[in-house]
Amino acid sequence: MDSFTATTTAVAGSVGLTALVAALPLLTFFIMLLGVKARAHVSALTALLVSLLVAWIGFHMPLGLALLSGTQGLAYGAFPIVWIIVTALWFYQVTVESGRFEDLRLIFDRIGGGDLRVQAILIAFCFGGLLEALAGFGAPVAITATMILALGVAPLRTAVVVLVANTAPVAFGALAIPITTAGTLTNEDPALIGAIVGHQAPFVAVIVPLILLWLLDGFRGVKDAWPAAIVIGLSFGVAQWWSSTYFSYELTDIVACLVSMGVAVLFLKVWKPRGAEDFRTRNNIAAPPQAEQLKPGRVWMALVPYVVVVAVFAMGKLWKAGVNLPELLAKTDVKIPWPIISEHIVNASGKPISGAVYKFQWLSNPGTMLLIAGLIVTVVYAVFNEKGRYRLGIGHAVAQLWTCFYRMRWSALTIVSVLALAYVMNFSGQTVAIGTFLASLGGIFAFLSPTLGWLGTAVTGSDTSANALFSNLQHTAAQNAGLDPNLMLAANSSGGVVGKMVSPQSLAIAATSVGMEGRESDIFKKVVPWSIAMLLIICLLVFLQSNVLAWMLP
Repeated sequence: MDSFTATTTAVAGSVGLTALVAALPLLTFFIMLLGVKARAHVSALTALLVSLLVAWIGFHMPLGLALLSGTQGLAYGAFPIVWIIVTALWFYQVTVESGRFEDLRLIFDRIGGGDLRVQAILIAFCFGGLLEALAGFGAPVAITATMILALGVAPLRTAVVVLVANTAPVAFGALAIPITTAGTLTNEDPALIGAIVGHQAPFVAVIVPLILLWLLDGFRGVKDAWPAAIVIGLSFGVAQWWSSTYFSYELTDIVACLVSMGVAVLFLKVWKPRGAEDFRTRNNIAAPPQAEQLKPGRVWMALVPYVVVVAVFAMGKLWKAGVNLPELLAKTDVKIPWPIISEHIVNASGKPISGAVYKFQWLSNPGTMLLIAGLIVTVVYAVFNEKGRYRLGIGHAVAQLWTCFYRMRWSALTIVSVLALAYVMNFSGQTVAIGTFLASLGGIFAFLSPTLGWLGTAVTGSDTSANALFSNLQHTAAQNAGLDPNLMLAANSSGGVVGKMVSPQSLAIAATSVGMEGRESDIFKKVVPWSIAMLLIICLLVFLQSNVLAWMLP
């Protein structure tokens, strides 16, 4: 089989025409989803077919290589992505089957002053941010969606809330892997890139809780509970700025989430939101039992699952005392050069591309860590069952895994199809062609730079993947345009955080978690205006930081 090298001028030697043709698969997906109103997996499969045709006919990629590129994306979509979502849903199901989830609702009701809107912000924004900091890759959306749904919030509203909430922490997610990736690929200091992101992302963090209030209860919700939203968002943003600039960019989200949760708890002791009961009445949500009925032992056991999951992830990502656990886990990863494409897809220098290696992280991926955490929780609940009141058999808990697999079968097909689409677009040069066209627009590039991150994350569902795709492009374009390369690298990450909510992968995860399989288009319509609005804010901020606001950068 002949070797293949992607080019950005494959169509008539024109960057513009090549980018236009490259956009066809994405246009197909969203037209199918929103215009034709096809189910998500049908839309994804159709877009995948279009991407294969574009790669073969438009980009002159051998059809065999295009098909094999898709299979690598399919493999990555199945493991770890689908595996993470299944284990996240199973982890939640264990807490439900134990009978202790109602106690957790009661705890959040107490912390939130009885206001379900504030509770939803604490879960989606603060707790979800902590999960993003440790796990990422869809787990925060899946877990927080099931928790908020259990509070009584409507499925569509829940899905939109968790997707919008999963923005501010994304750039520093999974211990800031997106930023580390950008620095590694461009030989720039990731700590400096992280510090610059820390001067951008907080502007989003400050407004997100207010947006969540609006999504939950409109203007009335903002009027009733805006002080709590401001305190939560501002404390998160300030902590994010401080940690990324003066402490550790890798631990930024952990610090920000713990600070915002702590500040929220203290603030809600001296201030109570208005209209809590009115909101429940208008939305037909039953009030939970009185908080006074909870004894300390029940409080602790209700929190055990989340203490365990944070502890497991923290050890897996941070523990280096005596044994370097992250390094030990990384050694179990199996790197598999993908057949044929690892040798026949080469870069402009004639060397095989680095992306054609599938990493089988059977032990170190977040899904397996969630499985371990769930098994620990199952054993704890089986032993401490209060004389059978909260009985949970280990066999019954494990059997729920199959239930979760079956429940998300169509969403799994959507996810693996979308990842196959992303890999075909990446390896054939379609994604880079779109990015190159945007980078060729000259002086306006500083304004458009975050759009590349948004595009990359929207296609792949991962800010890390977006940085892997566009970091070198951003770096080169910045140098050619006389801009700060580190600012453009940071812009790529910051733009990516608001692209995640419109990613087909994220939409499928949210839809599955709230029982709306096949209705991803309904969720998309609700989140896309917020995604674009926040993208414009970041674009304007980056543009100003490239000139008149350059003084605010580290």
